Amino acid sequence: MQAKQNLDKAYHPHPEEVTNHYNEHAARILMELNSTRRDLRGQKKHGPCEATNPIDQCWRCDPNWEKNRKRLADCVLGFALGTTGGKDGEFYVVTDESDDVLDPKPGTLRHAVIQIRPLWITFSHSMVVKLKEELIMTNNKTIDGRGANVHIAFGAGLTIQYVRNIIVHNIHIHDIVSTHGGMIKDSENHLGLRTESDGDGISIFGATTFGSTSFHVQL
Repeated sequence: MQAKQNLDKAYHPHPEEVTNHYNEHAARILMELNSTRRDLRGQKKHGPCEATNPIDQCWRCDPNWEKNRKRLADCVLGFALGTTGGKDGEFYVVTDESDDVLDPKPGTLRHAVIQIRPLWITFSHSMVVKLKEELIMTNNKTIDGRGANVHIAFGAGLTIQYVRNIIVHNIHIHDIVSTHGGMIKDSENHLGLRTESDGDGISIFGATTFGSTSFHVQL
């Protein structure tokens, strides 16, 4: 029932308006970028910061962006407009690329996403996370890979199911495989039985306000 209510709230009766709004932002960015490149023609490197899409332009050229990571939540456009992810929560730093589906270890990505409170999830260093089974998350999460080279690869993918308010940014998701399923910890106090996963990088079902901003998915 709650999932249906969330879907009803997220419904936009005029989707073309959302598309046009995003396209206007994108066109303006491209025009500004082309103008800057013309001005720099013949000059040496190390010119002004360039951002090639509206979301990146919103934060990338701020030299102190790392001190204000949550500004990213104000940059969301398109059908994800209004998504705030874990903006209202504390930071959670992933330090360990290992994965335990039954008893996730603190410091791992799976442990972060099953917490019931809002969280802004970052990474202490570059890593490759090989998920043993699909990564199931709870509401109000941001997975922010900026500042590190983070790959989710060679294992299961992400499942965004019956949750709301999720942002995934600057994460490389590739070489995802189907996994057998079984019992998986899907919240702080619940284990659920899952069937075989389909091998998609990101599976979305019954979810609302999902902002996939500038991530890289290679299948």
